[in-house]
Amino acid sequence: MKTINKEERVAPVSGENIYRLNGRVPLKEAIPFGLQHVLAMFVSNLAPVLIVCGAAVVRGSNQGLTGAEITQLLQCAMFAAGIGTCLQLYPIWKIGSKLPIVMGVSFTFLGSLLIICTNPELGYEGMIGAVILGGVFEGLVGLSAKYWKRFLTPVVSACVVIAIGLSLLSVGMDSWGGGTDVETFGAWYHLLVGAVTLVACLVSRYKLRGVYKNLNILVGLIVGYLISAIFTATGIAPMIDFSGITKTISEIGYFSIPKLIFFTSHKPVFDIGAFFTIAIVFLVSAAETTGATTAVCVGTLDRNLKIEELQGSLAVDGFSSAISGCFGCLPLTSFSQNVGLVTMTGVINRFTILMGALIMILASLFPPLGAFFNSLPQSVLGGCTVMMFGSIMYEGVKMLKECEFNDRTMIIVSLAFCVGVGLTQTSGNFFAAFPSAVGDVFNGNAVAGVFVVSLLLSLFLPEQKEEKAA
Repeated sequence: MKTINKEERVAPVSGENIYRLNGRVPLKEAIPFGLQHVLAMFVSNLAPVLIVCGAAVVRGSNQGLTGAEITQLLQCAMFAAGIGTCLQLYPIWKIGSKLPIVMGVSFTFLGSLLIICTNPELGYEGMIGAVILGGVFEGLVGLSAKYWKRFLTPVVSACVVIAIGLSLLSVGMDSWGGGTDVETFGAWYHLLVGAVTLVACLVSRYKLRGVYKNLNILVGLIVGYLISAIFTATGIAPMIDFSGITKTISEIGYFSIPKLIFFTSHKPVFDIGAFFTIAIVFLVSAAETTGATTAVCVGTLDRNLKIEELQGSLAVDGFSSAISGCFGCLPLTSFSQNVGLVTMTGVINRFTILMGALIMILASLFPPLGAFFNSLPQSVLGGCTVMMFGSIMYEGVKMLKECEFNDRTMIIVSLAFCVGVGLTQTSGNFFAAFPSAVGDVFNGNAVAGVFVVSLLLSLFLPEQKEEKAA
């Protein structure tokens, strides 16, 4: 069997190009594979916006954002994610990695953003100002990666990738159970639909032929959605709420262009205190993106990450977050769901994933289309994503296997996971004696703790010298 050069630029349009980084793929294959990426992350891309903007207050008052304003911000989230993904795939100057990475709104910032946006003196406007400044800060950090890349040793990168996979396992199972904080969590119909969706993914993975076997996630989503629609229509279980589509049409219409925040009544406020509250989280986001970018290179291209790819990836992570802030939305980061999808299927073609980015932008221009995607039941998403999330952890283990196994590596890995993951499992607030921002960063985010501990130990533990044979 002929070995495919995954990074070779091939001129003819071919379906086999989905396994190559460059080259054109026929639209009949590029569109469904791109759509699969959108559906895998759509709900998770919008959920942080609903949580944060639903709790936000307008600066100087106790009033929140209106329902129409939040709906428009959901539209902006899709638009910004699409623009950020396009930048990753096809860079402008040094901003972009040319790697198959999908950008989306990050859960990492949730705690810090809620602290800022619920403070009446800062409010939503202060939060947006901090997002813009923080994004520029991370973008500059990314462009200077060649000066600090040496500190990210292979064992640190491996720990971060494993931590990303571990941190997502509960997300997948929460979705399978019906979603976080829902009254019907664990209901029989959620578990059944999630299980059927997972089985559909596995069966199509092994039964479909050629490139189409890697559309198994899309097949699972379609099967799960149809079953959910039948359950809803027959009154067996209320799994799909189509009222969001009609509400979106009545509030926004069929077509709407995302608006820059500067042209709304909520002008951003730039506060240095709010910036410092969020700056440390941008560094954590940079660590996550570094791990995700490394996983893509190691897991699909079978090589190490290049310095220019790291610079470009982090630059997009930061500057696209600033762009998102300019549209009144939350910071972006590389979406781990899609990293798992790429490493699991081997579909790495940039043109194919560009189709997904364009679908997101299209959905942002036609709000009812976005509302339809958003009606995807959580249990269907959970059935599709559990294996994807596990594949990220698997890639991290493969990376760790390439490290030298000695006492130093054992100490770094053991303490990094014991502290980093352990902090997320304590019965109380471990950092109760510290400012609340510290606890928000580390108590609910295993990646942050694993990254900081593994980095510090990698820097300060002495290198282990080989003992000479007697």
